Amino acid sequence: MTDTTRNAPGDPKHGDDAPESRDAARDRRLDLSRRDAPATREPRAQKAVDRAAGELRRGRPVVTGDGSGRGLVLLGAEQFDARRLADFRALCGTDPDLAVTARRAAVLGLPAPASNVMILSRADGLDPDLVMRLADPLVDALADPAADPKAEPAAKTNGDLADLDHRPAQAFDAWSAAVALTKVARLLPAAVTAAVPYDGDLENWAKRHDLMFVDAGDVFRQRLDEARTLTEVGAARIPLAVAQQDGVEAKVHAFRPADGALEHLAIVIGDPQPGEPVLIRVHSECFTGDLLGSLRCDCGDQLKGAIAEISAAGSGILLYLAQEGRGIGLVNKLRAYELQDRGFDTIDANEQLGFDADERIYLPAAQMLRLLGYSDVRLLTNNPEKVTALERCGITVAERVPHAFPSNEHNESYLRTKASRAGHLF
Repeated sequence: MTDTTRNAPGDPKHGDDAPESRDAARDRRLDLSRRDAPATREPRAQKAVDRAAGELRRGRPVVTGDGSGRGLVLLGAEQFDARRLADFRALCGTDPDLAVTARRAAVLGLPAPASNVMILSRADGLDPDLVMRLADPLVDALADPAADPKAEPAAKTNGDLADLDHRPAQAFDAWSAAVALTKVARLLPAAVTAAVPYDGDLENWAKRHDLMFVDAGDVFRQRLDEARTLTEVGAARIPLAVAQQDGVEAKVHAFRPADGALEHLAIVIGDPQPGEPVLIRVHSECFTGDLLGSLRCDCGDQLKGAIAEISAAGSGILLYLAQEGRGIGLVNKLRAYELQDRGFDTIDANEQLGFDADERIYLPAAQMLRLLGYSDVRLLTNNPEKVTALERCGITVAERVPHAFPSNEHNESYLRTKASRAGHLF
């Protein structure tokens, strides 16, 4: 693989105070296609995960269980209130715990868990106000806009952590699945959980209480299964102004996973030949930058610039991935923007919310390329991680083609952060 970039900066700096280094988080995410997760039961599994995520978004609890036979009732922390606390007590006979990511636990000043999830509880129970202060960094920030954005969370300074018990979840257990499911539902990555008071068939118990059941293993495999089951569901010629100026046609291909989740798009410009490396751009959707022309990021410039460069080259492909906000979803991206306005950079803002700095995976991009008949590419990007990600997914990257645009007063700090902390090359 040839890198054509000049004047690349030095190695990015990574904080080593996090429970998992950012390099380790990156490698864990890039290895998603090969990771040792529990076996899937698709297509039934994908339907169950999709339906369970829908229930969580509607504020209804669901049930999950892992291979040990343990079962949990869970709800997204951001939807927990006094009424739902009463429901948990009536259903499970106990006060619920709170499962948060290792990133969020680190923000709260808790010890690094051995896994990626920490379980928080208190002897006299977690009330909804405390749950929200533990799960959502904006609760305290919006309550006191004049407060120092870098100050310790009120949940910590008010002494709420002093009598808080905490224990690490285990890899692929029910608590880890609960947090993973909140991510699938595009909620804050924190789940209110309580043990199912039953040691028999969990799925039948869930049905008797009119609740959705989802197997923990299916949750962990969800993103892999979605990418693997992508199929083309529609295509049409779309005249693009820039492409038309260069005398080439463009065709948009839509790919949908078997569970009916959001479609990914491939914009094929001209007639790229499968026998030679095709010029491509892998672009994650950005509502604010792509559609509104936001100046907070460089996404709109990158999208329009990629179409222009591919058109000028005569042919190529732009892959448009449904992974808003580096994989955290639009609402959580807006929350991250609020934190950025309070002094956090783009990476710290994501981690304050409990996410990794970048939650995207590139299996859908690799799968679309294979379905279109391409396996060798020249990749338009400033992000070496994309090169590594595609190659780990079986795509040969023959060349990284620089793809940078001038900054403005609104995104200068954002671009500096991408260079100094995320390793982007400008």
